[in-house]
Amino acid sequence: MLKKAIASLAFVALAAGAASAASAQDKDIRWGTSSVGSSGHKFLVSMGELLNKEWKGYNVVVQPAPGAILTIKGFATEKFDGFYGADIGFYEYANDTNRFKGFKANAKRAPIQSMWTFTVEVGFGIHKRNKDKIKTWHDLAGKKTFTGPRPWDTRAQTERGLEALGVKHDYVEVDIGTAGSLLESGTLDAFVVYTNAESATAPWITEASLSTDWVALNPSAAEIATMKAKGIATTAVTPTMFKKDIGVDKIVLLPFYYGFHVGLDVPADDVYRMLTIIEKNAKDMVKTEPGFAQLAADMVGMQRRGIQSSVSLVEIHPGLAKYMKEKGAWDSEWDSRVAKAK
Repeated sequence: MLKKAIASLAFVALAAGAASAASAQDKDIRWGTSSVGSSGHKFLVSMGELLNKEWKGYNVVVQPAPGAILTIKGFATEKFDGFYGADIGFYEYANDTNRFKGFKANAKRAPIQSMWTFTVEVGFGIHKRNKDKIKTWHDLAGKKTFTGPRPWDTRAQTERGLEALGVKHDYVEVDIGTAGSLLESGTLDAFVVYTNAESATAPWITEASLSTDWVALNPSAAEIATMKAKGIATTAVTPTMFKKDIGVDKIVLLPFYYGFHVGLDVPADDVYRMLTIIEKNAKDMVKTEPGFAQLAADMVGMQRRGIQSSVSLVEIHPGLAKYMKEKGAWDSEWDSRVAKAK
């Protein structure tokens, strides 16, 4: 009996050692995302849990940053292995403008696109007491407005909309955790509100709704037309995700594309596997994380629209190219934009 017990213990120890060795061989993906409380952080935590179960050979390590733009910079300077990137950030990088002005000189590698996950749609909320005073986005001129933390793409997109309309507002930077109370006190006249995949919102906006009675500030028809003429799209969203009455049946928002991307140090076949894992599980994931809604509805379509938004700005990971070709959704005009090891 003693010999059998010793043999059994030896087998358990050997198996444990093998499992430990296999785990040690997993490659850590230091994946940058936005700050805790943001939609990007919430999404990557859910996605990371899924990939850590299914994506053999890799271990996703979620690393929050003050904003998505800093994860692109962190990837370019090799501080991150994966990043949270949007088309508006890629536009600024490619054109060496705004938040990326002068940055390329410090970049060790260029960002590339490998997986598009959802759209983010941005707009404004004002206090209910001001709904008869502030009726259009032009009424924000000179008003104390929080368009989001400086590094965030949500701020870049709302500022882009205001700039297109020629609205010069008084930007006030605040901690996202205090935005609701500051709107309630009158320190702020308006703050950014946004949705993910037209089906969810950020935790901090949900919390802000508990401390202030805000309503949506929709742009006027003329303002929508002006933005459209300048290449800025709008979308009308049913606002159920805010879990409160925001004074409108539809909130009009400005959408842009977000993705969670990796570089060429993750081989094409592995990125392809990652995409198939997400596709396979998206319908189950959406039950607990609404941000998966667009992937669950049309994974391939989301990749196609994301690629189209940025194909002239950053190159395409060969793993994403393989996935799209297999799905019959590849555009031959993209052939020259597939990234290759330098």
